[in-house]
Amino acid sequence: MRTRKLGNSGIEASVVGLGAWVLGGGTVWGKDTDDAESIATIRAALDAGITLIDTAPAYGFGRSEEVVGKAIHGRRDKVVLATKCGLWWDDQRGSYFCEFDGRPMRRSLRPDTVTTEVENSLRRLGTDYIDLYQTHWPAIDPDKTPIADTMACLMKLKEQGKIRAIGVSNVSPAELAENVAAGDVASNQFRYSMLYRAPEKDILPACQRNHLATLTYMSLEQGLLTGKVGMDRTFTPGDFRSNGDWNPWYKVENRGRVLAMLARFKPLTEKYACTTAQLTIAWTLAQSGVTHTLAGARRAIQAQENARGGDLLIDSKDLAAIRKEVEGLDESAQ
Repeated sequence: MRTRKLGNSGIEASVVGLGAWVLGGGTVWGKDTDDAESIATIRAALDAGITLIDTAPAYGFGRSEEVVGKAIHGRRDKVVLATKCGLWWDDQRGSYFCEFDGRPMRRSLRPDTVTTEVENSLRRLGTDYIDLYQTHWPAIDPDKTPIADTMACLMKLKEQGKIRAIGVSNVSPAELAENVAAGDVASNQFRYSMLYRAPEKDILPACQRNHLATLTYMSLEQGLLTGKVGMDRTFTPGDFRSNGDWNPWYKVENRGRVLAMLARFKPLTEKYACTTAQLTIAWTLAQSGVTHTLAGARRAIQAQENARGGDLLIDSKDLAAIRKEVEGLDESAQ
């Protein structure tokens, strides 16, 4: 597995990371997960060369972190462990964000809640340090903590050795600039895929200018870009993929066009002896400014397949051909 540095942190991490949101279970994924299977999936990912594991307290209200902690027990030194802070559900501190699995979730980047969160994450993960600690979402009004105050707290945690590097997620270009000015930011995590290329206009170039690692999520569009989500697939109420407003590409009329495009990639999957998912991962990693991509997996075979996408190199002519195809889709569907 190829590795790249997480910004200026000095930490090397596999270019493909395991995204552990689905391992937290919940109605947003349509069906619950089995913790034993999740642990086997994480260990299969590690065996396949994936060193970067990305989780968060909000994934299953701590469940994902607990599962990750069990899976990496005895192998902690082989893992680049990334988790987050900023989504809070213990009390009324912070600003209301959304209803998540029937519980109110709030955004809070207050130093007091961040300090509590890091201790909870360390306990759940069974470790005494976190490699990459990321703000999950920016703070918002009415309880909008100044970025400088949050960053001062994170810098203190870094000085204490509880975290090795600081990352941000889901920030605007202006928020990214303010975070970078306030502290040692190593990475930025955001949505980016063949079907969602808006970050190419601003966030990706900004990360390049500031020498930040980029951790892209939803690069497989929750399975759609694997080619395995057919036209007959239905989703339970509450599943993110059942909500066309959240992801318009899952609407039946758009899904058919995506599947038709993926079918046209068959000569390339044959040429490179790869799956559609591996081709998608490799294309994403080849885009300017992208350093790492996160891919979720429920089962060991999915993690192993995703890992092989990190070693696939596509020549420039074929990269351009793929881009022409994705740009040919009607972007008004987004």
